[in-house]
Amino acid sequence: MPKKASQLLLDHLDLLLDAKLSLPVLDLACGTGRNGLVLAHHGIPVVFADKSITALEAVKRHLSGNALPGQIWQVDLEQTGSNPLADREFSAIIGFNYLHRPIFSALKDSVEPGGLVIYETFTVENRRFGRPSNPKFLLRHGELKSIFQNWEIIFYFEGIQPEPARGIAQIVARRPMSPWSQYRT
Repeated sequence: MPKKASQLLLDHLDLLLDAKLSLPVLDLACGTGRNGLVLAHHGIPVVFADKSITALEAVKRHLSGNALPGQIWQVDLEQTGSNPLADREFSAIIGFNYLHRPIFSALKDSVEPGGLVIYETFTVENRRFGRPSNPKFLLRHGELKSIFQNWEIIFYFEGIQPEPARGIAQIVARRPMSPWSQYRT
């Protein structure tokens, strides 16, 4: 098993295990897959998305070596003028230590009604602890909560996490059911 998964994901794993997932979970900018692999080890199909072929090869080796459910998706999520999430739908999206603001609208649209987002990344408070410190990669105060303001917020934290010391924002949110979602098969 790779490096330990995010405590946020571990604390809310039951939400995903208890859900009737009709679609896979997207591990956004997954790196070597430390979070998505936890889900795959629990039998949850995961799409591992990242720009790095090297990182995805490590995920692929782990998946095939353990016969785990998962797909590899090599994608540049920040390619100008494209929406790689267009026409894709997931039961949930997990994202950790990644921030590309232009993708949030597409990310939210890609979660099926009733689906979940579990997201954690750095805030401006992190500048006092080191990297990242570039504002481009740091959430402003209240920004993450604002992005999901029309969703059901199951869990939210913004502040300093002591071990290791870092400024973060975390959210677990459920996309509202649309009026027509009851007719989906």
